[in-house]
Amino acid sequence: MPFDQHELDRRTLLRAGLGAAAVAVVGTELAAGTAAQAAPGADLDWIIGCDDWGARPPASTIQLSGNTTNKIIVHHMAFPNVTDYSRDQALRLARSCQDLHMDGNGWADTGQHFTVSRGGYVLEGRHRSLETLREGRQQVVAAHCPGENGNAIGIENEGTYVTETPPAALLDSLTRLCVTICQRYGLHAHDIFGHWDFRATDCPGILFYREFPALRRRVAAGLGTPAGDVPARRWPDIWRFVGGPVVQVAQYLLNFRGYAVPVNGVFDAATVAAVQDWQARNGLPVDVDATLTGPTWETLAPELAKDATGLPVKAVQYILRNKGYADVTVTGTYDQPTMKAVQDLQRLHGLTPNGKVSTSTWCAVVGGVVRQAFAAR
Repeated sequence: MPFDQHELDRRTLLRAGLGAAAVAVVGTELAAGTAAQAAPGADLDWIIGCDDWGARPPASTIQLSGNTTNKIIVHHMAFPNVTDYSRDQALRLARSCQDLHMDGNGWADTGQHFTVSRGGYVLEGRHRSLETLREGRQQVVAAHCPGENGNAIGIENEGTYVTETPPAALLDSLTRLCVTICQRYGLHAHDIFGHWDFRATDCPGILFYREFPALRRRVAAGLGTPAGDVPARRWPDIWRFVGGPVVQVAQYLLNFRGYAVPVNGVFDAATVAAVQDWQARNGLPVDVDATLTGPTWETLAPELAKDATGLPVKAVQYILRNKGYADVTVTGTYDQPTMKAVQDLQRLHGLTPNGKVSTSTWCAVVGGVVRQAFAAR
């Protein structure tokens, strides 16, 4: 993943009382599910702890978050796709990553909570991540995704997956790790997202990201979650401390609705004000952090037929190009390459491939999760 400059996100600082006065934060209500809390202290010996891979001591005190853990964010490391799948390679990987993050980025420790090697070894990343996973109460404040460092568990996966998919051993271990995290923190398979859903980055890679619907299905199976218990749509909870392509999609749609906000992927003051005004005008709870809640997205994004034109079409085309559909250009005209890309994405998420951008297709386009993706395949 590209490495961000700021290790602590602002909401973590505020909620933990580390810098400024505490503020009220309106969180996104997550749908109820079937993931049960695992017993504290249960066997996690298959995860290689910091002491076992020879980690350096942190440069400063590791902080625990005051936020509720509400998602998993999956990354690729943008490291070489090695063919050495050994345990020794996994240990070297963990040490190299920590050196890069501490010496190159100036961070206190490894940025992510956990690391998965191409050989399928799972390692603790930042100190105390394994300890807090055992307890399942408070997560360590990490540095893998500013804006989400205090409420998302970050998993780095060895390799680069723009033109290759991860090996089976990595995907198997990632599934096991995600099941465990969901059990410990009361999360669900539909709470798994990619780094680029919250930042401007190539991570987790085009071809890895295409594996996410299958990954979520496997995690749901591991948790014993029936497809009927998955919410109809789980939108990414984009809010004012994140940025990137999904924010830019929202800005396109806000302009379509009459708000003159910059279309640049930066969640600036004008975007905050526009989101909150839209919420107020539509009778929705006005979120203090301008979080694009599910109802906000669903009133903001118009359904598009195949003859649609204008800013909403540009929004769809922009995010499709960002996700690897290179034949799509941002023209504002719903052309044949756009249609084919929409249909491909619909198939990937279990939606009827009719090329119409329905509310559920919008959800999948912007990185959300739809119930249809959990149907048996």
